[in-house]
Formats: sequence, structure tokens, C-alpha cells
Amino acid sequence: MKVKQLSIFIQNEIGSLSKPLEVLSNNNINIRAMSMADTSEFCILRLVVDNPVKGKEILEKNNFLVKTIETIAIEMNDTPGGLTEILKILKENNINLEYLYAFTHEKQGKAILLLHSDNINDLIDALNKNNVVIVNSQEIYDL
Repeated sequence: MKVKQLSIFIQNEIGSLSKPLEVLSNNNINIRAMSMADTSEFCILRLVVDNPVKGKEILEKNNFLVKTIETIAIEMNDTPGGLTEILKILKENNINLEYLYAFTHEKQGKAILLLHSDNINDLIDALNKNNVVIVNSQEIYDL
């Protein structure tokens, strides 16, 4: 159920983003979703890849600092207000998100939203209680 995300710490300088992506590409690791947050000195590159265990291992062998973080992938309506519906559920259940990012896929009218909270089990409970579709991790890896 929980999707393993790779969080890679890189320097905030020209060309630094391409380095870990080249390592993954050269080792046939396919990126399913990506987000980047930066400060003046470093970036956190968040990736969901088709093989997170192999991806982490390869990145670490190439001297990248990588953490595996558990996220939840849900299916939401890809319409105006789709995200607002989800955020309302989280607010009503007193769930604080650390971050989120989304992408569309082949299902017409649906998008995948990746969520991370400091209490992932409470997040899952709130989503289940409100009949939100939680996407199986293997389904995300196989996209």
C-alpha cells in the first residue's frame, strides 16, 4: 500500500539535477513521479521509480545521499476542486501534510496524488474512512 519514494539530497548548483537522473537512466531505472524542493544551498529531489530498492542502491553506490520515505498514493478527480476535496478530508481529520505532488495517468478524469505526513497510519485511516481510493504501490511502480 505504501509507496517508497527516494529523497535525494543534492547541491543547488547548475547541472546537479542531471547527475542522479543520469545514474538512474544508465541503470534502466524509470521515474514515475518527481518533485524538487530547494533552498539556497541544496535541493531535495523526490522520486518515485519503478524499482525503489535498486534505485536507492545504485544512487548510493554513486555517492548520493538517499533516504527511502513512505508516501501514500491516492486516486483523485482530475477536475477543478479535486484536490480541495482531499484537503477538506485531511483538515476534518486533523492530518498535517509535510508535502504532496500529483501527476496524471491513463485513467480518464483521474490523477494520482502522492501524500506524505508525519503520521502515515493516521493518514491512511482518514482516507479509508472517507472512501478515498488508495493506489497499490506496485500499480504506481508499473505505470
